[in-house]
Amino acid sequence: MKPQEIKILHIDSNHPLLWDQLEKAGFSNETDFISSKDEVEKKIQNYHGIVIRSRFKIDKQFLDKAVNLQFIARVGAGLESIDCDYAQEKEVYLIAAPEGNRNAVGEHALGMLLSLFNKLNKADREVRSGHWNREANRGHELDGKTVGIIGYGNMGKSFAKKLRGFDVKVLCYDILENVGDENAKQVSLENFQKEVDVVSLHTPWTPETDKMINKDFILGFEKPFWFINTARGNSVVTADLVDALKSGKILGAGLDVLEYEKLSFETLFEGEKPQAFEYLLQAENVLLTPHIAGWTVESKEKLAQTIVDKIIHLYTNE
Repeated sequence: MKPQEIKILHIDSNHPLLWDQLEKAGFSNETDFISSKDEVEKKIQNYHGIVIRSRFKIDKQFLDKAVNLQFIARVGAGLESIDCDYAQEKEVYLIAAPEGNRNAVGEHALGMLLSLFNKLNKADREVRSGHWNREANRGHELDGKTVGIIGYGNMGKSFAKKLRGFDVKVLCYDILENVGDENAKQVSLENFQKEVDVVSLHTPWTPETDKMINKDFILGFEKPFWFINTARGNSVVTADLVDALKSGKILGAGLDVLEYEKLSFETLFEGEKPQAFEYLLQAENVLLTPHIAGWTVESKEKLAQTIVDKIIHLYTNE
C-alpha cells in the first residue's frame, strides 16, 4: 500500500514533528488520547497503523479486533506493552526507537553513578538544612574501578561510550555472543561477578529478565558493588535489593525505574507503600528518579524522528 492509503491512529501525544512529517509524506493521521482501551478496540479495524507510548497493553483481544493493522510503532525503546509474539503471528510489523534515547540513558546512568560516588544529593540536602559536613561526605573516585554493564545493546553501549574519559575497566555481560567492542570487554557471568565494582543494568523487560536481580544473583558477586538501574523496574526484586543495601553488599543504588511502576510508567502504585519502598525513600545512599533517564528535550525529538523514519521506510524504502 502507498502512504496515501494508510490511516494511523495516535494513542499518545508525542513530539509534533511525528505528526507533521507523516502528514507531509501522505499518511492520514487521527488522534485519540482519551478513549478507554475497550472504546479504541471498537474502531481499531479502521486503521492500518498505531503510534503509542504505553497508555495500555496491546494484547490478543486488541489485536484480534485490529483486522487491518499493519504496524505498531512504540515511541520508546521497549515493546513490553505489546504481545509481540501474537502480533508477529498476525503479520503486524513492530517498530521501536531505542536509538532515539540511548544517549540520554547513557548520560543519566553516568550522572547517577557520579552523584552516588560523591554523595552529591546527600551533601546538597545537608547544606540547604544548615549543615556543613565535610568528612561525612567524603566521596569515592571512579578511576581504577571496574564497571560492569548487563545488557550490551543500544543503552549499554551508550553508557560504555560515556565512560571512555575515565580510567576504568569496563566489562559487559549479555546473552548474545560477540557483542563486546572497543569500549567494553564481554565476559562470562562468573568473571563479571568476580571483578566488578559497579553494576549498571541495561536489559529490556522479558520473561528471562523478570526479577533477575534477586538475592541469589546479588550474593553471587565477590565484592560489594554500586548498582544503577535505568532499564526496567520489574527486573529487580526490591526487597532483596534493600536487604543488600542494609548488609552493605550493595554500597549504593541509583534507581530510575521501580518494581512498583504501572504499565504506563506514568505513575506508581496507589495505596499503602511497601516496606522496601519506604526504606528506599529514607536511605541516604539511594538516588531515585521517576523513569526519566531517556526523557530529555533532545530525546523526545530523536524518538519521534526515529519512528517517522522507520514508518516512511516501511512503505517507501526511503
